[in-house]
Amino acid sequence: MTKRSGFEIAGEVIASGTRKTVQLPVSTLSDHTPVAVSAHVIHGRREGPTVFISAGIHGDEVIGVEIVRRLLRAKNINALRGTLIVVPIVNTFGFLNHSRYLPDRRDLNRSFPGSPNGSLASRLAHIFLNEVVARCSFGIDLHSAAIHRTNLPQIRVSANNKETMRLARTFGAPVILTSALRDGSLRQEAKTIGVDVLLYEAGEGMRFDEMSVRAGFAGILRVLKELGMLPPKGIAKASALSVVCSSSHWVRAPLGGLLRVFKSEGDVVEEGVVLAAISDPFGEDETEVVARSGGIIVGRAVMPVVHEGDALFHIAAVKSADLAEATVDDLVNQLEEDPLFDEDEII
Repeated sequence: MTKRSGFEIAGEVIASGTRKTVQLPVSTLSDHTPVAVSAHVIHGRREGPTVFISAGIHGDEVIGVEIVRRLLRAKNINALRGTLIVVPIVNTFGFLNHSRYLPDRRDLNRSFPGSPNGSLASRLAHIFLNEVVARCSFGIDLHSAAIHRTNLPQIRVSANNKETMRLARTFGAPVILTSALRDGSLRQEAKTIGVDVLLYEAGEGMRFDEMSVRAGFAGILRVLKELGMLPPKGIAKASALSVVCSSSHWVRAPLGGLLRVFKSEGDVVEEGVVLAAISDPFGEDETEVVARSGGIIVGRAVMPVVHEGDALFHIAAVKSADLAEATVDDLVNQLEEDPLFDEDEII
């Protein structure tokens, strides 16, 4: 077997059959402390795709960091074909400050493709897009809901991309939500340069959620297996097909007050069902929050203090309520019972 050439990145060469963490210089802090994006590269002995896994584009979304940690410790990752570039924290500035944004208050995921001479967000976007994403043929970007909200594990894909839909089904999250590409997003700019990206959403900002971590970890392994990068042994297929949703809407607070939630993420609800109640601090007035159409709750607010107009429940339309409910139950049960998640395997 002919030995593969080394993989070059950030001025370093990673030999085939080895793995190494490299630093992509970004900037310096105001006290001249250097800041870099750390990327772990696994360069397999045998040919295969080059894929990136990224997390922490929003600095307060920490679930992806834990998914990456478990992935890099998985026993079968050293048998990888091709090349895997794993970046657990893209937005180092936000991560250090427990903030979604960069110090210039810009959203990194609205700053792509970026520029080497632009704002801090623009420069970081340019570095990540050109040094990591452009070297790959495919990627998985890990996110969670903004702080004070939580998301049911879900994959976001474009409606008309058959290949990403196929891989989204392979991932096996409870829900696949088709969504348009947004200006300035990583997913849009990656597509522009010919790189398809699955966007995984799960859990809440600044919190770990074990089920969301397990769903992300299992999904990545399934996709890498499907791409021929990992051996199939020990990687179980999803026990049910994901619920595909083509539309969704937010139910917003009709007034401010204290929120009591009666339905949670993953629940399938019918039109007219009471989702929550908002009351004043004395309990004298109470207003019900009602679903204006049926579907599956894919995200919700977790903060009990709300203002008028706050987004409370994210509901995605489903073709069959019974099928959606059974699917979510099957996939959650698999995550709880699958031997893939034995403590000795993942820690």
